[in-house]
Amino acid sequence: MKVVLLQNVENIGKEGEIKEVANGYARNFLLPKKLAELATEESIKKAEAKKIKGAEKAKTELEEAQKLAEQLEGRELFIKVKEKDGKLFGSVNEKTIAKTFGEEGLNIDPSNIKLAEPIKEVGEYDAAINLDHGLEASIRIILVSEEI
Repeated sequence: MKVVLLQNVENIGKEGEIKEVANGYARNFLLPKKLAELATEESIKKAEAKKIKGAEKAKTELEEAQKLAEQLEGRELFIKVKEKDGKLFGSVNEKTIAKTFGEEGLNIDPSNIKLAEPIKEVGEYDAAINLDHGLEASIRIILVSEEI
C-alpha cells in the first residue's frame, strides 16, 4: 500500500515521503496514529507543495543565520562588572552574555554560547556562538570594571 508520511517514522522515512508499506502495517499502525495517509493524487500534491515550502523556509533560515554569523564574527562585547582587585563579585556566564546581546537587540539563546568556564576575573576572553545550520561565530568578551 502506498502512503504519504505525515511525520518522520523510524525505519520507514521522513515527513512528506511516499512509501510502499505492508497493508496491515498501514491499516493498523500508520493510519490510526495519523503518521501517514493514503497516497492519493491530492495527498501527493499536498506533500510536494509542503516539501517545496519547507525548502524555501530552510533557505531563508540559513540566510538569516549567515547574516547573524557575519554580524557576530570577531565582535568585541564589553560587559561592565563589579569587581575588587580584579576578582568579580559573582561570575559572567552564558546567560549574562545572552542578556548583554539582548540589550543590543540580538536574540541569542544562552545554550548556543560556549565558554570554557564561567568568567571570574576582569580581562579578555574568547567564546564561540553556535548558530543553526552548523554555523559558528567567534567573539571576544571584554570585562570592564564598573564604578562601585
